[in-house]
Amino acid sequence: MIAETERLILRNWRPDDEDAFHRLNSDETVMEFFPFRRNRAQSREVMGKIMREIDETGYGFGALQTRDDETAIGLVGLSVPSLEPHVPSGLIEIGWRLVPEAWGKGYVTEVCRELLRIGFEEHRLGEVVAFAVPQNLRSTAVMKRIGMRHEPSRDFDHPFVPDTHKHIRRHVFYTVTGEEWADRNT
Repeated sequence: MIAETERLILRNWRPDDEDAFHRLNSDETVMEFFPFRRNRAQSREVMGKIMREIDETGYGFGALQTRDDETAIGLVGLSVPSLEPHVPSGLIEIGWRLVPEAWGKGYVTEVCRELLRIGFEEHRLGEVVAFAVPQNLRSTAVMKRIGMRHEPSRDFDHPFVPDTHKHIRRHVFYTVTGEEWADRNT
């Protein structure tokens, strides 16, 4: 188990989560702000990579479930992004993706607040960052609710977004430092 809240469990992926993970990578609504959809084989490969990353490093996007249902409803986590120079090496990203029927229930805000607590109190992180397409108002609203602030000077064009999807290339950059988090949570 990675984290627990009053209503949620964040855990590593299991082989029986394959259908849920594939949906998170192929559903048009979930993937609205991503340039590609993954087929089942691609999803399986990524899920395996994430499972190993979590086991080996303790970081990665785990499976989110409610306490009363073991079905994964999303992926959430603290992860090490590979986006230099836009996201310098050593920074940790917080990110999420949920199935639409789980939207609007406060799940992401709830689990991300716990992940920030873990990141700052247990891992002694100096800063946690997040980024999204500016039109992704649901995600940027969560970033604000969990105490992150937009840092426009660090906005960037995502290097993995192809020319065919220029409308989602620009990403806004949000951040919160350990000091800011502690000031709000002590």
